[in-house]
Amino acid sequence: MAEKKKQEMMMDDDVVAINEVDNLDEEKDWAKNETADFSGKYTPAVGRRKRAVAQVRLYEGGKGIIMINGKRASEYFPKEDFGLILQPLKVTGHLRDFNFSIIVSGGGKKGQVEAVRLGISRAILTLFPETKESLKANNFLTRDPRQVERKKPGLRKARKAPQWSKR
Repeated sequence: MAEKKKQEMMMDDDVVAINEVDNLDEEKDWAKNETADFSGKYTPAVGRRKRAVAQVRLYEGGKGIIMINGKRASEYFPKEDFGLILQPLKVTGHLRDFNFSIIVSGGGKKGQVEAVRLGISRAILTLFPETKESLKANNFLTRDPRQVERKKPGLRKARKAPQWSKR
């Protein structure tokens, strides 16, 4: 008798879990179908990191939609990286105020994420100069200048020399 109740409770939990999953899928479909208006006046900004370059366009009066290379930011970057992109918006309190159209190229995914974050920070700074203190305190306006060093002639890599032999 107790086993039968446990099985019924487990079945009820499964039904609830399935319904929750269905609801999440419906919300995702709604978010995908929502269109963003990327026309009119925009504020341009550029962010760079290593070989990655992000050209950011900030459109005022948006719904918080971020499109990167024609895809939603959550699709283009994994979850952790998507959180890094949103950091400047959270710090300044403009999470749902703007739409962003971003073209990013070069580098790897991590470099692209940091380039996009710098570009978004610079775009917000041009519109709201009073946010400079909060952005600077969190190092969102600092461009990381490190680049890959070029290969030199006579060496295997930038600094690695061929093995020296006495004879």
